[in-house]
Amino acid sequence: MKRSFASDNNAPVHPEIMNAIVNANKDDFVSYGDDPYTHEAQAIFNKQFSTDVEVFFVCTGTGANVSAISHLIKPWQAVMCAATAHINHDECGAPEKYSGSKVLTVKSEDGKLRTSQLEPFLHSLGFEHHAQPGIISITQATELGMVYTPEEIEEIARFAHQHDLLLHVDGARIANAIVSQESSLQEMITHTGVDVISFGGTKNGLLMGEAVVFLNPELAKGFKYVRKQSMQLVSKMRYVGAQFIAHFEKDLWLKNADHANKMARLLAEKIRDIKEVKLTMPVHTNAVFAIIPPEIIAPLQDKYFFYVWNPMVHEVRWMTHYATTEQDINDFVATLRRLLNR
Repeated sequence: MKRSFASDNNAPVHPEIMNAIVNANKDDFVSYGDDPYTHEAQAIFNKQFSTDVEVFFVCTGTGANVSAISHLIKPWQAVMCAATAHINHDECGAPEKYSGSKVLTVKSEDGKLRTSQLEPFLHSLGFEHHAQPGIISITQATELGMVYTPEEIEEIARFAHQHDLLLHVDGARIANAIVSQESSLQEMITHTGVDVISFGGTKNGLLMGEAVVFLNPELAKGFKYVRKQSMQLVSKMRYVGAQFIAHFEKDLWLKNADHANKMARLLAEKIRDIKEVKLTMPVHTNAVFAIIPPEIIAPLQDKYFFYVWNPMVHEVRWMTHYATTEQDINDFVATLRRLLNR
């Protein structure tokens, strides 16, 4: 099969991550997280965030988002997010089902929220007939590949805390956002006022495993029970811990994301002069969005797996990842040009 451009989830497990799993596959260890691999990985998270955090490993990104939100919100409250947010659009209603609360959405052309868009929800505060605003959730990087600056996150966090709200970050592609901004985890998350982040690993080279990280340890009280009720407590947790140890070692997580971003920029550069192809979003991370002639979508998908993002306007999404090569990009563009008879 040729390289997929559908999702970074389709990438193979990074060899160093796979080696870490194999190396952890020796002897007996206590299950459910009371093992040296999990303990070491938790300590590394504290070092990476440069503060004492409470970190809980889970199975999936949806599990991270849903368990975090369910833990922090009351059933009469609402979580506010962009309409494109994963918790609204791609999690099969799980946040509402398991939290019992409402999701309130804001239209956003780039997937980013602005405080001016959130202010109207404040009119419901104290009014018993309306769901009460409780959590603001942002995706970093957004589902459209855009990135919040640390200053923008800090502004949203300040707005949230001024109104007794909490700020959750869906960080499925947090590494891609950090390298895009030439920033750091501390600058982007720790020092901006984020309360909890769903920290992604699967889209960045891991076999499976995400983390729910509470920047305020007080907010984590009782979360271990929510994780269990959410069916996200991993029995053989040492294998998740071992992956994150390797993930952070020698900055592998940032190197993987940086390469993925570079491959997306290369793809965008190579198709920019094709008049039949129109880029619809700036390329900040590892996602390329473009409108292409409808008649070539199916033939191109026969050669390369990718998704149609907006079928109404024939907009497609092409994703790169740590294993995408320049040759993959060249071959894909050559196929695209051949289908366009160029």
